[in-house]
Amino acid sequence: MSIATQLIRGRRPKLDPANPPPRRRRRGAPARPVWEEPPSPIGQGLKGVVLTAMVLAVLFPMWTVLVTSLASRETINATGGMVVVPREIDLSAYVNIFSGGQISRAVWVSTLVTVVGTTVSLVLTVLAAYGMSRRDSVAHRPLLFLFLLTFLIYPGMVPSYLVVTGLGLKNSLWALILPTAISVFNLVVIRAFFMNVPGELVDAARIDGAGEFRILWQIMLPLSRAVIAVVGLFYAVGYWNAYFNSVLYIDDNDKWPIQRVLQSYILAGQSPSVTGAPVNIPGVTAYPPTLAVKMAVVVITVLPAIIIFPFVQRHFTKGVITGAVKG
Repeated sequence: MSIATQLIRGRRPKLDPANPPPRRRRRGAPARPVWEEPPSPIGQGLKGVVLTAMVLAVLFPMWTVLVTSLASRETINATGGMVVVPREIDLSAYVNIFSGGQISRAVWVSTLVTVVGTTVSLVLTVLAAYGMSRRDSVAHRPLLFLFLLTFLIYPGMVPSYLVVTGLGLKNSLWALILPTAISVFNLVVIRAFFMNVPGELVDAARIDGAGEFRILWQIMLPLSRAVIAVVGLFYAVGYWNAYFNSVLYIDDNDKWPIQRVLQSYILAGQSPSVTGAPVNIPGVTAYPPTLAVKMAVVVITVLPAIIIFPFVQRHFTKGVITGAVKG
């Protein structure tokens, strides 16, 4: 029974201790700032309109791309381009992409580079961050200074190209991984997280006979799962979206990642070469329209980040903000 109903029936209202009524401001007391006042009905309405417009501005292009990738040739010809209202579902674009051809190879290359690159980057970053987080380690301050120096002085494209070609990594997938294997920002975040682990915990492990690798594996990493997950997401998204290194170091079309293919087919206006063979699936158009294949490539490029992000998003506050602020 609400408080108003109790007052109408002449009863003394019973207050809910979990939801106490707001206190009235005493006469003469200073007014609260505007941003602490509850919004008026007009303000709430404007807020809803602005948020709805922002959501539509984000979702409408994604919806259009998805629907166009699933549209048939007749629907695309009838609309004259991008499709907004779906009429039927035609999977011929996705079937052609994943049944062979350059786009299939590009998806495989991007997946391989993302998995291997993320693993290599996490191993190197964690080892370097742990070594520089121990105050009794040798030359940890000069090494940290050298890492931080890259924030201010970037060697540039030409020296990087000469180093990669000098190491024989030209036209190798390692050229997409090793030049960006360690991100200094991620290293600093993980190092700050390691330094905030209580020293008594590490000392107790050493008294029990644990070595450095055992302390790292059984104490540091379990306590740092949040920051490791977030940094791993940063690396995975970076490798999946990597484009410029493939332009510099990869000349073989069979080793192009999906972003390079996307740039060639979407921005440069080239026609995608899929399998070249018709699709023999009931209900699927034999040859998909070119626009549907292009939009299908766009969907494939953004789909992994959309799938992975909700599982890692809950670690962002604890993983990155805590490590950065305390560092």
